[in-house]
Amino acid sequence: MIGTNLISICSMKPSPRMLISCKNSSSFLARCHPTTPRAMSNNLSSTNNIHYPLRMLGFARIMNGNHRAFRLPSSRYFSHLTSRPQIFRSPAATRINGDVTTATVNELGLKPRKSSVNDKKNLEIEKVYIKTDNGIDEKQLVVEKSADKESELEAGGEEDNARSENKVSEGVAAPIINNNGEEETDVEREAWKLLQEALVTYCDTPVGTVAANDSSEESLNYDQVFIRDFIPSALAFLLKGENEIVKNFLLHTLQLQSWEKTVDCYSPGQGLMPASFKVKTMQVDEEKVEEVLDPDFGESAIGRVAPVDSGLWWIILLRAYGKLTGDYSLQERVDVQTGLEMILNLCLTDGFDMFPSLLVTDGSCMIDRRMGIHGHPLEIQALFYSALRSAREMVKVDDGSKNLVREINNRLSALSFHIREYYWLDMKKMNEIYRYKTEEYSLDATNKFNIYPEQIPLWLMDWVPQEGGYLIGNLQPAHMDFRFFMLGNLWSIVSSLGTPKQNKSILNLIEAKWDDLVGHMPLKICYPALESEEWRIITGSDPKNTPWSYHNGGSWPTLLWQFTLACIKMGRTELAEDAVALAEKRLPVDSWPEYYDTRTGKFIGKQARLYQTWTLAGFLASKMFLKNPETAAMLCWEEDLEILETCACALSKSGRAKCSRDAAKSQILV
Repeated sequence: MIGTNLISICSMKPSPRMLISCKNSSSFLARCHPTTPRAMSNNLSSTNNIHYPLRMLGFARIMNGNHRAFRLPSSRYFSHLTSRPQIFRSPAATRINGDVTTATVNELGLKPRKSSVNDKKNLEIEKVYIKTDNGIDEKQLVVEKSADKESELEAGGEEDNARSENKVSEGVAAPIINNNGEEETDVEREAWKLLQEALVTYCDTPVGTVAANDSSEESLNYDQVFIRDFIPSALAFLLKGENEIVKNFLLHTLQLQSWEKTVDCYSPGQGLMPASFKVKTMQVDEEKVEEVLDPDFGESAIGRVAPVDSGLWWIILLRAYGKLTGDYSLQERVDVQTGLEMILNLCLTDGFDMFPSLLVTDGSCMIDRRMGIHGHPLEIQALFYSALRSAREMVKVDDGSKNLVREINNRLSALSFHIREYYWLDMKKMNEIYRYKTEEYSLDATNKFNIYPEQIPLWLMDWVPQEGGYLIGNLQPAHMDFRFFMLGNLWSIVSSLGTPKQNKSILNLIEAKWDDLVGHMPLKICYPALESEEWRIITGSDPKNTPWSYHNGGSWPTLLWQFTLACIKMGRTELAEDAVALAEKRLPVDSWPEYYDTRTGKFIGKQARLYQTWTLAGFLASKMFLKNPETAAMLCWEEDLEILETCACALSKSGRAKCSRDAAKSQILV
């Protein structure tokens, strides 16, 4: 029976350091040792087709004799749910196999930032002849051609080659055509090569990418596979058609979810996803070794903080996998549905909070150090909203899940109203706050959070443009964090957490404050930085988060792919193109650093790791989204009027309950 093979829940909690294992002989160790990603990449680049069999190898926990076995369902059970193993292709194999005999394209140049998507372009059809085994294959290529450059194009010969070399040295690479018929620059090919070298294998299958491959620094935890860091890598692989690595990642991290996580004899709730995991080897006896997955749920992290965003990112990636591959069978699996419901139940658990937003501590997301974001940070709320909308599409509706679906709908409605009404800030809203009365005790109070007007910082009054606005970083009783946090605002656009008018205003602000938020390298993680006494009090004098560095106003290139998604959704592709062009000039020259320092992002971060995987993966994903905007549209959400009309107050029989949305409904629906 299938029921006898399904994942069973242990009657006793396993050891805190239990590990998923894959048994191997000692001769197998050299082939899949986790510390040899570069060697693996060399093997990949030497052949075009590498087979990674997606075998259900079986998992076992390291446990005491009293613990029950933990195994995946039998292969017979999965046979109707999983497709046949696919070929995993090396990015290096995407180049044209054969010599390009003729390929004439014009010299590339950086677009001015103020360019418009409506500008008329002079397009010309160029013929590209490719030598193949079957002869000469003629393809057509549409390229942009400037009239004043026509004479240079006709010159050809050595001058064309010289220009190509100059463009590479300047960071603007000459394009070639890949197997998909798309232009691919030298910078993109370099990024793909580095991404391949960052692959981590487990039991002879790729399961993720390391955080960084910087051999000049001590690895610390940068040799681990982080869930949040892998998201741009996963999207790049999916857009490239290499789906198995993402499927492996989703399934393996799912198995880590149900383990015991303990800090000082206390365990958080079920459903928590790990921040990261690492592949290790264990000597079983003199002849056998095992590969094991060793997860970190925060018990080894700085500050020992649980990663709240990991589960949210996992749900978002699960939806993206279905959207980009067309394979929805993964979402329908029993174990995946169970894991999905466990994450949702953990997030939707009732507590003491009066608000629909998630209450978290400092360091529970991308900003994983003390930065004064404890409470209800925008980043977590935007990811929470995106995860709920993703789950709403994927949860199987039946008698067992109907209550969960109802909770999802109610929370989506309440959270949408809460963020749009209380987090939004533009000149009009700022003037309202400036005139707030305090100490209001009433159901009809205007200043519901008792915000004191003196909290408005002086820099803010002249910073917000007339046609722009943004969602503030945090909101708590008597406290508004007026800092601009990039990731939360971008995901509010992508998920339609903000209204269409608000989303448009956010991009207007980014364009108007380009020098502050983009500068020499996109994009600022937050603005402005905490300085002087404020820095000492809020960060605890953190030497890594000094002003305009790291999380405290540093510039993070990995945010580029999220910015690209938001721009494509709102029809502002030119902003994304300008940001990508800016990054493409510097990133390969600077060896793909983790982040940049100074007010305008001019210097490589003082403690930044080089060859940071999500930096180069974010760049690749951005380029691919711009080439195929329809794929970006598949990952975004449009306004859902059903969510806006749903209100839990309508389900209440209490006459005391009064819906506060009526007064603001006209604002919500714009």
